[in-house]
Amino acid sequence: MSSWVLPGAEFDELLRSFRHRAWRWECQGTYRQPAEAEPWRRWRAGQHDDLAWLRPWLDQVASATRAGRLIARVRVYREPPTEYQLWQLDVGRANVAAGEDVRVLTESRARSLGLPAHDFWLFDEARVALMHFEDQRFAGTEIIASPGEVNQYRNWWGAACEHAVPLFVYRHDLGRRR
Repeated sequence: MSSWVLPGAEFDELLRSFRHRAWRWECQGTYRQPAEAEPWRRWRAGQHDDLAWLRPWLDQVASATRAGRLIARVRVYREPPTEYQLWQLDVGRANVAAGEDVRVLTESRARSLGLPAHDFWLFDEARVALMHFEDQRFAGTEIIASPGEVNQYRNWWGAACEHAVPLFVYRHDLGRRR
């Protein structure tokens, strides 16, 4: 059974309350989150970013990892990466430094593995938060808890993790190709 959860406090609670592992599948080429608009504009202009806008997330990741919980994600990158994805390669260094396991899978590889074309979080391998977007902005979450459906997401998680490369490996390889 699924239920719709509006963005905000309820979704944030999912990100705080997992026990062991929170894993994100992120497959859009661009996200238009209001908190990212000004930092992205500064990056595009070549200006310094102190990442203050990202600090709450980085602190949450660091706290979780200190407590022995894992936060990880696999980002699907277009070929070539979108401008947003190039920005995320820079910003992602802070995520990794905070303790998040960030990996990359190319879009063609994800497609060949039959991985989904929608974003989601998998919490403790027992609940899925299927993320919905409107005009590249987060619009809400559908919670999936039925074992059969969750099992499909666990299978996708396993395939993605097996084939994705760490963010810094992808950055290095991308730099050599350019």
